[in-house]
Amino acid sequence: MSETKSILCFGDSLTWGWIPVDEGSPTVRYPFAQRWTGAMATALGQGYQIIEEGLSARTTSADDPNDNRLNGSQYLPAALASHLPLDLVIILLGTNDTKPFFNRTPYDIAYGMAKLVGQVLTSAGGVGTPYPAPKCLVIAPPPLTPMPHPYFEGMFGGAHAKSKELGKEYAAMADFMKVDFLDAGTVITTDGCDGIHFTAQNNLDLGRAVADKVKEILIREQRVAARAVS
Repeated sequence: MSETKSILCFGDSLTWGWIPVDEGSPTVRYPFAQRWTGAMATALGQGYQIIEEGLSARTTSADDPNDNRLNGSQYLPAALASHLPLDLVIILLGTNDTKPFFNRTPYDIAYGMAKLVGQVLTSAGGVGTPYPAPKCLVIAPPPLTPMPHPYFEGMFGGAHAKSKELGKEYAAMADFMKVDFLDAGTVITTDGCDGIHFTAQNNLDLGRAVADKVKEILIREQRVAARAVS
């Protein structure tokens, strides 16, 4: 591929690069090279521009009662228009939607993800531009693990069972909407000490797996485009 491919990574603290700590918070982020986005960039090599749009506590489409910045569906359209042209948008969200005060089932969370997918697929044009809509890759986060801090445990009370169902629900949604899908739970487990976030090794392993998926998607699209021209 001769031209640079632009990839937008839209997510929550798992994309932002939250370093898990025993006390829960505050914390800082991993350096770019140690985030899954950076690991993906390294694995992809030259010819790719990686754009990060990670915000801790972001949801797919739910309004957090304590912070009006966190509804992903309220921000994604502007982010898409801001960064066009894009070849691919990767969305890794859903962990925060499992919080009990959102009262969402695993299907409800997948439905929220479907809203984001729809925003990607209908983003052609941006603001006064002729760019086409990018392709979309949905990633289901790995299931939560035990949380030693009582505040996190309360925040995610009952969420563990929901998080185990996201891969199945996202796969069905992605098949229905004809977009690509990766279940991070088949690649990594949530090994961070807080039961929510990634270790450096988790990030590295996930980044490499996503890079393989990205290559598969873009090579396929290149072949489709070549057939259309011939």
